[in-house]
Amino acid sequence: MSSVSQIRPWDVHRLPSAGDQNILVTGGNAGIGYFVAEQLAATGALVVLGSRDGSKADAAMASIRSRVPGARLRHLPLDLADLTSLKAAVDGLGLGHLDAVVHNAGVALDDPPRRETGGGHELMFATNHLGHFALTRWLAPLLSAAPAGRVVTVGSFAARSERLDLDDLQSTRDYRPKQTYGRSKLAQMSFGFELDRRLRAVGSTVISVVAHPGGALDALTPSRPPVHVTTPGDRLRALPAGLVIQGKDAGAWPIVRAVLDPQVRGGDLWGPRVFGLRGAPRREPVHAHMADPVVAERLWAAGVELTGTDPQLGFH
Repeated sequence: MSSVSQIRPWDVHRLPSAGDQNILVTGGNAGIGYFVAEQLAATGALVVLGSRDGSKADAAMASIRSRVPGARLRHLPLDLADLTSLKAAVDGLGLGHLDAVVHNAGVALDDPPRRETGGGHELMFATNHLGHFALTRWLAPLLSAAPAGRVVTVGSFAARSERLDLDDLQSTRDYRPKQTYGRSKLAQMSFGFELDRRLRAVGSTVISVVAHPGGALDALTPSRPPVHVTTPGDRLRALPAGLVIQGKDAGAWPIVRAVLDPQVRGGDLWGPRVFGLRGAPRREPVHAHMADPVVAERLWAAGVELTGTDPQLGFH
């Protein structure tokens, strides 16, 4: 039998064993990140939940253990909005290698006013993009020590309609919460594609992949009390939306595939099969504005300046 014929189709409900892997999921205590962590834990991997809030991380780990007996889980105190704290956080991992990091944590604000971190950066851009940019630098040695490390950056469908304003990356002149959020996610996706180009240029064994959950709605998400509770009324009201979008458990599928599937390649974009909004995960074409090398170069330079990190992010 040929090796090709032995490769079974990807089944989101029958994931490959990953008992020898160490995986960090930022924001793994809630939302999409919680379900990424739950699904990865079922493979036997050691899953580290990066979270600011220890009590929320404990609740998430208890919920996962109730569904995955023997789950191997840890909490890493992690505040992506505080760039000065990230090196010490990574030092606290205590691992010899990291097979994958899922850059999932994010902040989405719905209303003005514009908010800044303690370091003076706009909150969504800082947390969603700059924090993960800097975190990658400190994780580089651990990722490089793995046989085939992966950086999986979680983008958003919202990024499709946005364009970066390279002269106003932190929305100091034009702050509209939904636009600023979409641009922060576009910045993350641009980073993910540019990181893979740079990894290839230095011959690294690490790859960078981008994934997005499509349309993921709380009301279509199965309950995981106390992490998340969906009432029967919530689900009933959301049924019409379920024709075009899905729950956060299904939104995790493209991200989990980007972490685990040996067929995934650096520079790939993975998302839901049906219009990029719902369904099983598939490889998607990359929109030109998400991987524009000129934009990515300027964004990368800004990231280096704003975070004070090595331009190569420690990959040599």
